[in-house]
Amino acid sequence: MSTRTRRAAAPAAVLAAITLISALGACGGKDAEATDDTPVTQQIGAENMVVASTDRIVGGPLLTGALVPSREARIRAEVSGRVISTSIEAGQRVSAGTVLARVEDAALSDDVLSARSGLVTAELTATQADRELERARTLATAGAIATRDVESAERAALQARAARDDAKARLATRQKALANTVLRAPFAGVVSERSVNAGDVVSPGTAMFTVVDPSSLRLEGSVPAEAAGRVAVGARVDFAVNGYRDREFVGRVSQVNPVADPVTRQVRIIATLPNLSGSLVGGLFAEGRVATETHEGVVVPEVAVDQRGVSPYTVRLRNGVVERVEVTLGVRDAARERLEILTGISVGDTLLLGAARAISIGTSVRVSDPRDASTPAARDSARVAPPDSQRR
Repeated sequence: MSTRTRRAAAPAAVLAAITLISALGACGGKDAEATDDTPVTQQIGAENMVVASTDRIVGGPLLTGALVPSREARIRAEVSGRVISTSIEAGQRVSAGTVLARVEDAALSDDVLSARSGLVTAELTATQADRELERARTLATAGAIATRDVESAERAALQARAARDDAKARLATRQKALANTVLRAPFAGVVSERSVNAGDVVSPGTAMFTVVDPSSLRLEGSVPAEAAGRVAVGARVDFAVNGYRDREFVGRVSQVNPVADPVTRQVRIIATLPNLSGSLVGGLFAEGRVATETHEGVVVPEVAVDQRGVSPYTVRLRNGVVERVEVTLGVRDAARERLEILTGISVGDTLLLGAARAISIGTSVRVSDPRDASTPAARDSARVAPPDSQRR
C-alpha cells in the first residue's frame, strides 16, 4: 500500500472507532436507564398494617366523672354527752337498726322520769277538772248554780287538758332525746367512716359515722353541652373505672341537668348502675361514653384514616401495591378511637399505618418480619411479592 493510500485510510479508521465508542456509550446509557426504572420493593413490618373488620361500633359523647353511692347517710350526734361505747369499725357491714355507738344518758333518763311524773299529775288534774265540769253542768240544769259557775268550770277543764297535753309533749321530747343516745344504722350497708371513739365528748351536729349502700352506685359526670341533646334518660353508658382497666361497666342515664355549667359549658348527668357483687367502690374516677348509636359495621383504627383534606382517605395495600382510597366515614367511636367506614373499604382490606403511610402510591410492598407471615397482610404481601430467589 502506498503512502498516499495509508494516509487516506487513517481518518476513516478514526471515524469508525469514534462511532463505535459512541454506540457502546449509548447502549450502556440505555442499560443504566433500564436499571434505574426497575421497580423497587419496599419492606415494612406487620406492626405498620391493620386489617379492616366487622365489629360493634358505639357512637356518643364522652363522659367523665366519679362514682358515688346512691344511698349515703352521715350520722351525727343529736344530743350532748360523752361517748361511752362504739360497736362498729369502718369497713364493717351492718344491718338496718344495728347499734353503732352509745352516748351517756343518765341526765336524760332523769328528765324522762320527771316528765313522766309531770304527765301523771297533769292527767289527774285534767280528770278532776272534767268531773267538776260535769257536776257544774248538772247543777246548772237544776238551777242550783249560776251560769258563770259553769263557765268557770269549763275554763278550768280546758286549762287542765292543755297542761296534760303539754306534759305528754314534754315526755315525748325527753324520750326521743334518750333514744338519740343510741346511734343505729338507718339501712343495711357498710360503715365507710367512723369519726369518734369511746370517751369523746360530742354535741349536736358532731359527725360520728358514715354508712353507704354499696349495692347501688351512680356515676355523676359531665358531657359537652353540644351533645346534651342526644342524651336521653335510659340511654346506655359504657365506662371504665380507675383500678379496673381490664373491665367495662354498663349503666343507664337516670337524670340530665337541663342547665349547662356556665364556666365549663358541660351538662351534668347521673347514671345508675347495679353493684350487687360489691366489686366497685365509691369515689373512683370513671370515664366512658353515652351510647347514642350502636350497630355493626366495618371499623378501622382512627389513625388509619387521614382526615386533614377535603375528603378522608386511607392507604391500602392491594395485590402488594400501595394505593390511595377515599372513604366515607360513619360513626366515630371516640372511647376506642375507631371509625366506621361506609364506603371505600371492605372487610379484610389491609391498611397501612404510621410511617408506612408515607410510601409512594404504586410502590410494591412486602412484609419484612417472617414471624408475622400468618397475618392477612403478610399473606397478601407474600402472594404478590415473592422472595427474590423465587423471582429469579
